Amino acid sequence: MQDDRLHGIAEPIKTMNRRRPLIGLLVAVLVAALGGLAVQATMPANAAPDIETVKKKVDRLYHEAEIASERYNTVNEQLKKSRAAIASLSADSTRQQNAVETMRGQVASLVVQQYQGQALSTASQVVLSDDPQTFLDNLTAISAYDSQRGQVMNDYTLQLARLELRKAAVKAESKQLAVLEKKLAKDKATIDDKAAEAKSELDKLEAAQRAKLMSGSFSGPLPNVPASGRAKAAVDYAMAQVGKAYVWGAAGPSAFDCSGLTMAAWGRAGVGLPHSSSAQYSSGPHVAESDLQPGDLVFYYSPISHVGMYIGGGMIVNAENPSVGVKVTSLHAMPYVGAVRPG
Repeated sequence: MQDDRLHGIAEPIKTMNRRRPLIGLLVAVLVAALGGLAVQATMPANAAPDIETVKKKVDRLYHEAEIASERYNTVNEQLKKSRAAIASLSADSTRQQNAVETMRGQVASLVVQQYQGQALSTASQVVLSDDPQTFLDNLTAISAYDSQRGQVMNDYTLQLARLELRKAAVKAESKQLAVLEKKLAKDKATIDDKAAEAKSELDKLEAAQRAKLMSGSFSGPLPNVPASGRAKAAVDYAMAQVGKAYVWGAAGPSAFDCSGLTMAAWGRAGVGLPHSSSAQYSSGPHVAESDLQPGDLVFYYSPISHVGMYIGGGMIVNAENPSVGVKVTSLHAMPYVGAVRPG
C-alpha cells in the first residue's frame, strides 16, 4: 500500500523532469521574443537615415558617375573626330573611284585597239615600207604606242592601289567608330545607374534634410582679385552661371557638367577647349598652386575626373554635381591635383 502511494508520487515527478527541458526552451524563446519587442519598441518606426551617411554615399555615387561622364565626354570627342575622318576618307575614296573609272576607260580603249589590230597594222607598215624615213617614222610610232600603253597600264594599277588603300582606311575607321559607340553606350549606362542610385538615397531623406544636403553654396563675400583680357571674360561668364543646373554631358546655356562649364567659359573668351577634364589638363601650361590666377583651370581626383575655375582668394567656381549645380566653393573642397592656364 505504501509502495503504491510512493509510486503515485514518483510518476508525476518523472513526467515533470522529462518536460523540464521543453519548458526551459519555451521560456527562453519567450524571453528572446520579448527582448526583441523591447528593442523594437525603443527604435522609431520609420527612423530617418543619418544625413552625413547619406551625404557620403551620394557624394561617392556622384563622383563615380562623373568619372563615367568624363570618360563619356572624352569618347564623344573621339567619336566626333572619327566620324569626321570617315567623312573625309569617304569623299577621298569617291574621288579616287572616279579616277579609277577614268583610267579604266583608257585601258579598255587600248585593249579594243589592240584587239582590232591597230598595233599589228602599224607593225606591218614598218616591215613593208621601202622608204627608210617612213620605216623609221613607223618604228618610232610603234615604240611610242607600246610606251603609251605601258604607261596607261602602270597608271591604272597605281590608281587602283590607291583606291584600295582608301577603302581599307574607311573600313578600319568604321571599326574604330563601332568600338567607340559601344564605349559611349557603356559609360552612359554607368552614368544613369549611378545617378539613379544617388537619387534613391536622396529620396530616403525627409524634405528638410534633403534641402540641407542640397544647399551649401558659398555665401560669404566673393574675392575681389583683378583679372583682365581673356581670363576676365572667362571668369565673368562662369560666375554668371552660378545657380544653374548640373547635367551630365551639358555645356550650356541652361545646364553644365564640370568640363562643359569651363569649356563654355573659355569659349566665350575665344579659346577652344575639349569637353573633357582629362583632356583640358593638357590644354595649356601647368602652373603651381602658389601662382594661381583668376581664370586658371584647377583639376581634382586621380585619375583626373573634375575641373573648376579659380576665381581668386582660394575659391573656385565649378559645376559640382546634380544636387548643388554650379556653385562657388573652396579650392581644396576636393582632392586637388594641379592647374593649367589656357589661352
